[in-house]
Amino acid sequence: MHIVVIGGGFAGVNIAKSLANKIDFQVTLVDKNNYNFFPPLIYQVATAYLEPTSISYPFRKLFSGKDNLHFRLGEVKKIVPAENKIILDSGELTYDQLVFATGAETNYFGMENVKQHAIPMKTLSDALEMRNRLLEQMEQAVISNDAAEIKKLVTIVIAGGGPTGVELAGMFAEMKNGILRKEYPALSGKGVEIILVDGGKVVLAPMSPQSQQDTFEALTKLGVKIKLDYQVKDYVNDTILFTNGEHIATKNLIWAAGVTASVFEGLPAASYGRGRRMLVDEYNKLNGTENIYAVGDTCFQTTDTHFPNGHPQVAQVAIQQGLNLAKNFQALVNGKALKAFAYVDKGSMAIIGRNKAVVDLPKPRLHLKGFIAWLAWLFIHLLSLITYRNRVRTFWNWMIAYFTKDQSLRMIIRPAKKS
Repeated sequence: MHIVVIGGGFAGVNIAKSLANKIDFQVTLVDKNNYNFFPPLIYQVATAYLEPTSISYPFRKLFSGKDNLHFRLGEVKKIVPAENKIILDSGELTYDQLVFATGAETNYFGMENVKQHAIPMKTLSDALEMRNRLLEQMEQAVISNDAAEIKKLVTIVIAGGGPTGVELAGMFAEMKNGILRKEYPALSGKGVEIILVDGGKVVLAPMSPQSQQDTFEALTKLGVKIKLDYQVKDYVNDTILFTNGEHIATKNLIWAAGVTASVFEGLPAASYGRGRRMLVDEYNKLNGTENIYAVGDTCFQTTDTHFPNGHPQVAQVAIQQGLNLAKNFQALVNGKALKAFAYVDKGSMAIIGRNKAVVDLPKPRLHLKGFIAWLAWLFIHLLSLITYRNRVRTFWNWMIAYFTKDQSLRMIIRPAKKS
């Protein structure tokens, strides 16, 4: 059986690894990047606390020694279900079973100016672009003599009060209170601000009220200005416009406000539901098809009795769906019954800053905060990295950052521009 998996994130990699060295399967993983990366930590690459290699790993290296696993660099252009074929920008592939594990992309809610000028936070490339851009803004602020221009350069606005937005705000606040004072003394007293805005009434909306309150208080104590019930309407001439009539002048709008799934040519419009997510049955099979599946953020499944409105778009759902689908493929070739997917919620967490985090555990229902929650966050994220090399590199960088309250990764590195 030849299985083609589109997307090498949590779900796709777990499917491939589960079927490694199984003689009944040939697995081809397709991705537009030649590496897997760990999305929950890209904000630490963006803020120069981790190197890209700490949270990424090449697919070909990962699959080395596993004869039935193959990698294909490419981006999907079209699906031809009648011929069991996908067309890539790098050629064509045929399949017996096709799995979409394409995750989600940034949702700008139709605001073209935001899409063009805001800084997204979804991919490793986004993180590196953000790091370069913010460092360049600081350098520009140091030499500027225009007070209004300096204010725009040193004001950072983060749109989105979910885990990514909260973690970025906390990291920037600690950098403002430490690194910025030491390395950019010329900016002292120039009005450096970290502002977190969200269209809802709370930060970390999916988490418990206790976590929401603890996070709000911790960020405020760090000096983050939090503006709730603020919906972005546009971003024009370095000015964020809100639906309530207010505005903020800044050259740094970081967009962490939402995601949407991708749409692929060749699949009927009826295949998609809310947020453009693919509609699947209890086995993650795309409705109306016989051999096409979708897992993780890109799918919308309502058959799980505990999640009748679909699963949250988080890593654990993708991991568990990938593992369950791999087991079902093995059951399929052995003529055994398939197992319907049921999500086991293992809890949620967010880090706020040094020795500060919040954790919600469902069973037993438990809320943790502070140093214990911070240690739990570090431990879980280290274990979740894909290889021991990633874990060692990340742990080493974290230890340096913890004991020195600093990192030395703030370098602006861009490819040379051809004349």
